[in-house]
Amino acid sequence: MALENRKKGIVLVLMAALFWGISGTVSQYMFQTLHISTEWLTTVRLLCAGGILIAVAYKKEGNRIFDIWRHKADVVALVIFGIIGMIGVQYTYLAAIKHGNAATATVLQYLGPALVTSYFIVLAKRWPTLKELAAVAMALLGTFLLVTHGNIQSLSISKTALIWGLLSALGLAFYTIQPINLLRRWGSLVVVGWGMLVGGVAFSFVHAPWQFEGEWHFTTNFAFLFVILCGTVISFYSYLESLKYLSATETSLLACAEPLSAAITAVLFMGVAFGWIDWLGTLCILMTIVILAKK
Repeated sequence: MALENRKKGIVLVLMAALFWGISGTVSQYMFQTLHISTEWLTTVRLLCAGGILIAVAYKKEGNRIFDIWRHKADVVALVIFGIIGMIGVQYTYLAAIKHGNAATATVLQYLGPALVTSYFIVLAKRWPTLKELAAVAMALLGTFLLVTHGNIQSLSISKTALIWGLLSALGLAFYTIQPINLLRRWGSLVVVGWGMLVGGVAFSFVHAPWQFEGEWHFTTNFAFLFVILCGTVISFYSYLESLKYLSATETSLLACAEPLSAAITAVLFMGVAFGWIDWLGTLCILMTIVILAKK
C-alpha cells in the first residue's frame, strides 16, 4: 500500500510539473503568435483560477474558507500576498516569456530557492554553510551560462527578458516566504485561491478582463483553457495532493521537471534555440534544488 501511495505521489507531482512547463510554452504561443496581451492573460488567469480553487476549497471545507476575512492581521497579509506575491510571480513570469521564451523564463524563475536560502541566512545573522554556498554558486553559474553563453561581453537573451526573469525569481521568493503563517493557519487551497482572486481584482484596474487584446482563433480556446485549467488549477491541485504521499523534499526535487518540460516543448513546438550551454546552465540552476534538498 505504501509503495502504491508513493507511486501515486510521484505521478501527481510529475503531472503538475509537466503541465506547469507546457503552459509556459502555450503562453509563449499566445503572446508571440496570437499577440495576446500579457496584462489581459494575467488578470483573467488569476480571476478564473482563483475562483475555481476557492470553489474546490469550499467543497472541501465549507464556510471555513470565509473565516480568514474575520481576522484583521490575516486580511492584511492576504491582501499583500495577493497584490505583491501573486501578481509579482504571475505577471513577471509571463512578461519574461513574452520578451524571451518559456524555456529561459522558467529556468530563471528557479533561482527563487537560492534567493529564499540567502534571505534566511541573512535573517539568522549567520555565515552560510558549505552546502548553501555551493547552491548559491551553482545558481549564479547557471544564470551566467544561460544569459551570456559564457561570453561576459554579450547577452544571449534581451535585457528586457533578463530583467523580467530575475524579477520573476524575486517574485517567487516573496511568494514562498511571505504567506508562511497564513498557510499554516488556513491551508494552501484557501490562501492561494483567495490570493489569486485578490490579485486578479487588483490587476483588473491595470487591465480590465473585458478589454481583450490579440487574435482569437479556434486554437486560442484550447490554449486559453490549457493555461487556466491544466497550467494553473490541475497542476497546483496535483502538487498539493502529492504532498500527502511524498515528503516536501521529494516533491521539490521532482518538480524540477517543470523547467525541463518547458525547455523541451519550447524547442520542439516554438523553435526556440536551446544549445548545449543552455542545457548546462539549466542543469546548474536545477542542481541548487538538489543541493538544498539534501539533508
